[in-house]
Parts: sequence; C-alpha cells; structure tokens
Amino acid sequence: MRVSQTNLAGDLLLNLERFGAGPLHERVKRALRSAIREGRIDVGTALPPSRQLAADLGCSRWAVTEAYGQLVAEGYLEARSGSATRVRWSNAPDTDVERPAARQVPAARFDLAPGLPDLRAFPRRRWADVVRAQVSNAAFTELGYPPAGGHLRLRRLLAEYLGRSRGVSATPQDVTVCASVTDGVRRMCHTLRAQGITAVGCEEPGWTRLREVIRAAGMKPVPVRVDGGGLCIDDLAARTDLRAVLTAPAHQFPLGTVLVPERRAALLDWARRVDGVVLEDDYDAEFRYDRRPVAAVQGMDPSRVVLFKSLSKTLSPALGIGWIVAPPRWTQQLHRADQVDAQPSALDQLAFAELLESGAYDRHLRSCRQRYRLRRDTLVQALAKQLPDAPVSGVAAGLHLILRLPTAVDTRAVVTAAAARSLRVADLATYHATDDHADHGLVLGYGNLADSAVIEAVRHLRDAVEECG
Repeated sequence: MRVSQTNLAGDLLLNLERFGAGPLHERVKRALRSAIREGRIDVGTALPPSRQLAADLGCSRWAVTEAYGQLVAEGYLEARSGSATRVRWSNAPDTDVERPAARQVPAARFDLAPGLPDLRAFPRRRWADVVRAQVSNAAFTELGYPPAGGHLRLRRLLAEYLGRSRGVSATPQDVTVCASVTDGVRRMCHTLRAQGITAVGCEEPGWTRLREVIRAAGMKPVPVRVDGGGLCIDDLAARTDLRAVLTAPAHQFPLGTVLVPERRAALLDWARRVDGVVLEDDYDAEFRYDRRPVAAVQGMDPSRVVLFKSLSKTLSPALGIGWIVAPPRWTQQLHRADQVDAQPSALDQLAFAELLESGAYDRHLRSCRQRYRLRRDTLVQALAKQLPDAPVSGVAAGLHLILRLPTAVDTRAVVTAAAARSLRVADLATYHATDDHADHGLVLGYGNLADSAVIEAVRHLRDAVEECG
C-alpha cells in the first residue's frame, strides 16, 4: 500500500442523497464504497477522522464509525491502532505495481538550439534572497492583485533603466508589465485590431512563434525581406496594406543584422506617412561583443514605436516577466487587458524591482556578457577548425550565429543526424515564411551550451554534416 502525505483525504465529497432512503450509516457506507469503486479515492488514502466526516455530513459520529467498520470487514478499508483508516482495495488493475512514467523525449546532451540563455548561470541564491525579502517585508496590501499595468515600483524602475541603458523615452505610465514578448505582441495585436489594423509586417526570415501569435490574434503576418542592413524599408513601403510592422532593429533573429541608421530614419518616416506603428522587439540588445551598442528606435519617436522586452534571454523564461513601452494612446487599452490576462505575480515583480534598484541585474548582465563572449570565441574557433568550408555570420552580438553549409548538404538531414547524436541544432530554412529564399545553413545557439561541451558538440556536428554531405 502506498502511503504518503499527499493522499490524506482532508475533505471528502460524498453525496448521500444519491443513495435514497434508509439508515444513515448505510447511506454513508454505500457512498464510501461507490467512491472507492469509481476510483475517486485511491489505495492508501487516509480517510478523514470520523468526528470530522460526521461534522461535514451533518450526521452522528456513530453513523460514520459504523460505516467505516462495515467497509473494513468487507475489505475496502484498513484500520490500524494509532493510525488513520485507509483505503486498501481498488478495482483498478495492478494497483501495487509502479506504473511507468509517460514517455518523454530525452533532453539533448548538447543544446545548440537558439532561444535560451545560460540556465546554469541563473542567480538562484540572489533571486531566492530577494523573493524571501519581499515575502518577509512587503506590506500586506502588496499581497493582493497587482494594479493594472503592473506594480508601479517596477514600472518606475524599468522606465529609469530603459532610459539609461537603451535610450528609451518613457514614463512609468507608459510601461505595461506582461509575461513575455509574445504575450506583449499578442496584447498589442488585439489593441491594433480594435482600431482597424488587420495586418502586421514581419521580418523574413524571423521568429516563427511571433508570426503564429499575430495570426492567432486574428491578424495577417506579411513577410518583409531582411538583408545585411536589416529590414528592407523599400519592400515595406511597397505594401500599401500595411500600417504596422514588427522588427528587431538591435539584433535581428536569425540573421543577426542591425538596422542601419538610414533605414531607422526611413522606418519612422514610413510610420508617420501611413499613420502606422513600429513594434520593436528589443531582442538580445544587452549582448554585444564586437560592436558598440545601438539605442532603441523607440527613443527616436516614442509616439510611433511600441517596444517589447522580457527576461527570457537575460535571466530565464521560467520567470514569465516582460514589459511593453507604448504611447499613451494605447497604454490604457493595454492596461485594460489585465482584467482578463494574467500578470506576473506581484512578489516576482517586486523581486525583479529589487534586482534593478540594487544594481544586481546590471552586474548579472555584465557577467553574462563576458561569459558569452568567451563561449562564442571558442565556438567560432572550433567551427573554423572542424568545418572550414562552412563560414559563420551574425557573430558580433546575441546568443546565436549562422553556419552556412555547402549547398550539397541537406540541412534537414543534418538536423536529424545531429539529434541522433544528442545534439540540438536548428535549420535556418524553418524561420522563413516563404519558400522563395536562398538561405542554406543552420542556426546555432550557444546561450545554453556548457563551456566544457563546446568542442565535443562541434565534433558531433561535423560528423552529422559529413554523414549528410
């Protein structure tokens, strides 16, 4: 019999009316027997004390003890001196045999897929300390639902931090706390749709998930080409059906390009001309290695740009904290969405606010930037040695790079062959919305790859490429 603290029936729902008239102890017995036979009470479950169950059912304690006694005699229950009365029988087969766990795809030993930071570097102790401090010191009023838009302290600190580090022009009232960039884009799409905007330009190639979010919001994602200078504004302007565009000007995914200055100006001119809006995904802006940081486009025209950011690539996606910086005309509608959309917990918002205010978040980013740069250098050197005919690009910033494979190599087959070697990689072609492209290669993320595993991971990748060449 399995006995644990999780199978204590503190509350037990029994419908005595279901069993008609008759002595009360008989109806209690039938109700218990039925619950056991139906599997609602598992083997090993401790039943409530007779006094408690009698109070819950509004009957005498004798009726419950009599029912328990009869079911013990019938073998349904087991009673031991000094212990609770527990269920001992079930009509489910093999109740004493441990059932195998649901089959899961094993985690890859070498994770070169993009999309994750170094989860090993998450500041567990520091995060635990700030959460504990909030639990201990926060006023009881902080334990209710967060105000619309997020906790004011966090919004104030985010406005200050983004102004200092990203050149963003915002007040606390312009900031809306959300769960992630995808959550923010989804909210903004619903807001734009309510104003008659039905299509959003999307970088081609770009994050597949964001296109899916736009489509799920009832809007049409329209591919707009990206080249070495970032989003092609001439292609955007040629689409007369577009008044909104989603772009990552600081570090485009997956190509890793930066929107050049002349296109930044042209992008804002387009938004003013069509009375449109730029949705700016501030992707990987914190991690740059071989170039100077570039400010957010939002600071150039806060009235036309909505900025999105989250902690998914800087701390962990498990925290579920992101933010939107939007013009005042949309902020009220975004805040109204909090009535139906879940916010990050108030305690987590306050914990992150403490990291910001204490400088711990800045220190964490500086440490990560140094770690990622060294890891990137090791990866680039290993690729040059093991795959000399496969050039890399997009290495100046971020947590991923592009490995260009010879055209004779089947990239989809390489992904499959790598998986057989417990190595996760991504096919560059999967990030395209159309088949009209010449991109041929792999997207290699190094954020969540252990430093000690870089060399071996590249050897496995070389073997996979040679197998498919």
